[in-house]
Amino acid sequence: MSFKVLISDALSKEAVEILEKVKEFKVDVNTKLTPEELKKVIKDYDALLVRSATKVTKDVINAAAKLKIVGRAGVGLDNVDVGAASKKGIIVVNTPAGNTISTAEHTFSMILALSRNIPQADQSVKKGEWERKKFMGVEIYGKTLGIVGLGRIGTEVARRALSFGMKVAAYDPFLSADKAKELGIELVDLNTLYKTADYITVHTPLTDETKHMISDKQFGMMKKGVRVINCARGGIIDEVALAAAIESGKVAGAAFDVFEEEPPKNSKLVTLGKVVLTPHLGASTEEAQMNVAIDVANTVRDVLLGCGVRNAVNVPCVDPEMYKVLEPYLKLAENMGAIQAQLVDGHIKKVKIKYVGELLKYDLSPFTATIMKGMLKPILQDTVNFVNSLVIAKERGITVVESKTAEVQDFASLILVEVETDKMTSLLCGTLFTKVDPRIVRINEFYVDCVPEGTMLMVFNKDVPGIIGHIGTIFGRNSINVASVSFGRDEKGGKAISVWNVDSDIPKKVLDEIKSSKNVQELKLVKL
Repeated sequence: MSFKVLISDALSKEAVEILEKVKEFKVDVNTKLTPEELKKVIKDYDALLVRSATKVTKDVINAAAKLKIVGRAGVGLDNVDVGAASKKGIIVVNTPAGNTISTAEHTFSMILALSRNIPQADQSVKKGEWERKKFMGVEIYGKTLGIVGLGRIGTEVARRALSFGMKVAAYDPFLSADKAKELGIELVDLNTLYKTADYITVHTPLTDETKHMISDKQFGMMKKGVRVINCARGGIIDEVALAAAIESGKVAGAAFDVFEEEPPKNSKLVTLGKVVLTPHLGASTEEAQMNVAIDVANTVRDVLLGCGVRNAVNVPCVDPEMYKVLEPYLKLAENMGAIQAQLVDGHIKKVKIKYVGELLKYDLSPFTATIMKGMLKPILQDTVNFVNSLVIAKERGITVVESKTAEVQDFASLILVEVETDKMTSLLCGTLFTKVDPRIVRINEFYVDCVPEGTMLMVFNKDVPGIIGHIGTIFGRNSINVASVSFGRDEKGGKAISVWNVDSDIPKKVLDEIKSSKNVQELKLVKL
């Protein structure tokens, strides 16, 4: 059998050679295709390799008659319609670890450049000036570096900071206290980090929750003279608020490699002398570019030759025919992990997964990996996949315990996911109705019947009359359509829960109104 492979963005020659050496492959390199040209030619190819320039849109996916895999040489998948690919059974893979060292080194370079005013001094000398006092710097030795997000890149930044004699404090709800201690890092909450750090660097994905997570309120908490670094994603730090904090003297300086708008034509940061800026260079090293290209070439080669899947972001490592059978359960499993990630407070220590009933006739390892992918996805985004989720959990000090029982009680098959943090324990039970429809049937002590999809609001309250009608009225008054609602309680007049599936986002003012309602104790907003 022969396969046609299209490389539509520039990859290293080493990566191209990996594919060209396979006698079953015909490899075409065409980096000048327009979107319309790509749509026309893609029908003939079995594999497509891209960086960030090629946009693998829904139209391109739909035009692909033979396509089996899309390989992205890099981490982010903004240029690939993963949903459309999944619907057509096309595997999408990325390279989550290939640029870790380069981005960590760039971040630390920015910290040093910011501390010693290196770019500004360089420009001054090149102008023929010699103004040593003007560029007085600060030492980083003994200073506290606050890291928001301690994934692979954040961890590498921490290691470099420790070697320079810095103290490191980090916020990451998916890192255990024991693992942090092992790394020599103090694990703190966000407010403590903001109040105590001399330098703050962010290493999280850009999501609805992290967009502008550092803005006016957070700058108000910080030490006078703090320095702020962003080499992760533009938009995590509010650039307007940062510019104001620099001008007021609260923030001594900033170093940015990524921006809300790229190039940052309209950002006030460009006009400020205390800011060091680079044009999204985090992964721009010869080594990183070669590593991600070689990684994706090896992965695509192995998939086409039937030698296994690595770094798949949309399918677990399951035989294609078996995947059709297991897909509803795997979808349930991933959503259960994602729900737990958004329900729990504190740092996750242990995840206990139990399988009951008919599920036991299948290999359970893909389910466990899928649950952990769902759980880690909200904070790690495209860096976690079906293959590496258990490895990442172990790296972060999260213990995963799997058990099973053939004893059937209320349901023919059941998945139980219990998460233990340093603050609480949360239990979730899920099953399938009619073998295809996923349901959550228990949340902690409450038995419910809710669909794990879209936007879900979980309201914990006292079991008294009128609460359901009151919440429904608030939704109606704010033009929020309710798709379904499920109720549960531990005993009459005791504690209760209502789970609302709604058709749109819930604005903060609506959440605040519900939360302030009489007898409402707690809200949890879940987005799937």
